[in-house]
Amino acid sequence: MAKKKIINKKSINFLEKYLNNAAPTGYEWEGQKIWMEYLKPYVDTFITDTYGTAVGVINPDAPFKVVIEGHSDEISWYVNYITDNGLIYVIRNGGSDHQIAPSKVVNIHTKNGIVKGVFGWPAIHTRNNEKEETPKLDNIFIDIGAKDKEEVEKMGVHVGCVITYPDEFFVLNENKFVCRAIDNRAGGFMIAEVARLLHENKIELPFGLYITNSVQEEIGLRGAEMITQTIKPNVAIVTDVTHDTTTPMINKKKQGLAEIGKGPVVSYAPAVQNKLRELIIETAEEKKIPFQRMAASRFTGTDTDAFAYSNGGVASALISLPLRYMHTTVEMVHREDVENVIRLIYESLLKIDPNKSFSYFE
Repeated sequence: MAKKKIINKKSINFLEKYLNNAAPTGYEWEGQKIWMEYLKPYVDTFITDTYGTAVGVINPDAPFKVVIEGHSDEISWYVNYITDNGLIYVIRNGGSDHQIAPSKVVNIHTKNGIVKGVFGWPAIHTRNNEKEETPKLDNIFIDIGAKDKEEVEKMGVHVGCVITYPDEFFVLNENKFVCRAIDNRAGGFMIAEVARLLHENKIELPFGLYITNSVQEEIGLRGAEMITQTIKPNVAIVTDVTHDTTTPMINKKKQGLAEIGKGPVVSYAPAVQNKLRELIIETAEEKKIPFQRMAASRFTGTDTDAFAYSNGGVASALISLPLRYMHTTVEMVHREDVENVIRLIYESLLKIDPNKSFSYFE
């Protein structure tokens, strides 16, 4: 495939709509519908499961099965406690960052629709400058303008309502995509683009391809755990985000070095099958796709782990998108990295031979 631009106007419109839609962990289905609608022309059929994972399938009757996967959920909050004077305390749904909360606008999702609120914070004039309190889970709170608990409940807000940020997609300096939930709606976008390219280039794959958008990754890879038992794949290529470590206050000796604009990040980890990883690296080198390397210790912390250790062992690999400011509302990625992840997954698929095992003993 020539090094032409992959992302087109239709792609961007889909990405923007998909990112702007709220799909918190456990409530992913509206986002999945948007994703499936975009993917529909490029696949033969869909699989969905009880908890909302969606899979577009090409060649569903093929005995050899390859997964390309991203996860669809975003971090959020739950209403946990409502005070007598109508303020709301929260607990996490995934790895929500308490330090970025003060002064953020929020959407509280109720049966009657969205209720707006704000994370309040005491004014600088009222704080003790010598010993300032920092935002913590037990001192951040939401104000929805209600005078008491009864008014909160009349507005449809109750314990268990899920809370998201309304921040929307924009492009910074022509080539940086910025939004909340790029982790990992970018993954769903990229695998959908792979499916589009396969269709547009009239590629006949010698295996079944399962374009998988899993739920509930942010609370422990749960959607991937479920769907891999349904698909029973032979191979899984997972895409997620990883940290750009070039911004302040990140220890490169601990986190390693990765940088936006320098290409996809290929992981080394026990869960990563070495022969599959080398196929991906050889593909990158042959096709002159820039890439970076990352080492993980015991686990990757991504859905790669769930696929790898399922069904008696599935040859799995991880191709990551470098991202700044993870789990904030201003997550940032480079457009060229997005295109190169798409390109690397696409080209790697073309090198997978269902007649060749990834076994170390063959």
